[in-house]
Amino acid sequence: MISICPITPHEWLKYRDIRLQALQDSPDAFGSTWEAEATRTNENWSTRIAVAAAGDTDLPLFALNSNEVCGLVWCKLSTLEPGTADIFQMWVAPTVRGQGVGRALLKQALAWAKSRGMQRVRLGVTAAESPAMRLYRSHGFYSTGQTEQLREDSDLVAQTMELKLDSPTQSENKS
Repeated sequence: MISICPITPHEWLKYRDIRLQALQDSPDAFGSTWEAEATRTNENWSTRIAVAAAGDTDLPLFALNSNEVCGLVWCKLSTLEPGTADIFQMWVAPTVRGQGVGRALLKQALAWAKSRGMQRVRLGVTAAESPAMRLYRSHGFYSTGQTEQLREDSDLVAQTMELKLDSPTQSENKS
């Protein structure tokens, strides 16, 4: 049974471990790297989650399978663009891929953004025909045409996608 829950401050160590696992498992899916993130101090990891939990602009979520962390997503309200939320760090463990974990994480992040009055949600995804790209498209995300290099040392390109939350193609209409 898959459940989705906010990451609490005392779970910062689990967050660190799952984030590093995601970067090792899927290095071409993220703008950051395992090498860069592994150098963060424990204080940095714990502060990151504590600040998110104390405010109302961030929602880091775990996916749990029988109380074992098996996925991650972070939704953040944009401070520069009112009405916009951004999705980061989306990842699903290989052992549960294809079981709806990504869909459940995305659905919860979108519901939270909508509950905060956001009109659109934006994310970046490696430009490829991938399960991630198909997931986002199935929820109504569309390419904005904006691409950028995934990171400095990569030949891969990240595609910006967005979803208008008042659109009739919202995920709850597809469920």
